[in-house]
Amino acid sequence: MDIIELSRELGRKIQQEESYIALQEANKAVEADEALQELIGEFNLLKLQLNEKLTAAERDEEQIKELNTKMRTLYADIMVNPAMIKLNESKNTFDGVMQRVFAIVSNSANGEDPNTTDYQACTGSCSTCGGCH
Repeated sequence: MDIIELSRELGRKIQQEESYIALQEANKAVEADEALQELIGEFNLLKLQLNEKLTAAERDEEQIKELNTKMRTLYADIMVNPAMIKLNESKNTFDGVMQRVFAIVSNSANGEDPNTTDYQACTGSCSTCGGCH
């Protein structure tokens, strides 16, 4: 099997990964939540309105402030929705899996042992770091 076919096999395995499946289910739940979709639609409209106000020749700072306040409130409402919370948790879990996959492939391509290399999260201390990517 050549490297491209192995990559396709990896892609198929990723789509069978538990965290990938959970993320897809969470996405569907968000899409099916009509109240949440309405909030997201309102948020996007406010975002467009705010962008128009920010790029207008004559800026109305009071309207900009009002739109910002409304957007923050809507954003908070969106983020406490149970379906959105589940989506964010699922996305974080899947992102962690993908970070490991990318690190193993990348590190292996840089000569590290594929059997032992893994993702090393930044600790914030340069003394424990092997260097930035």
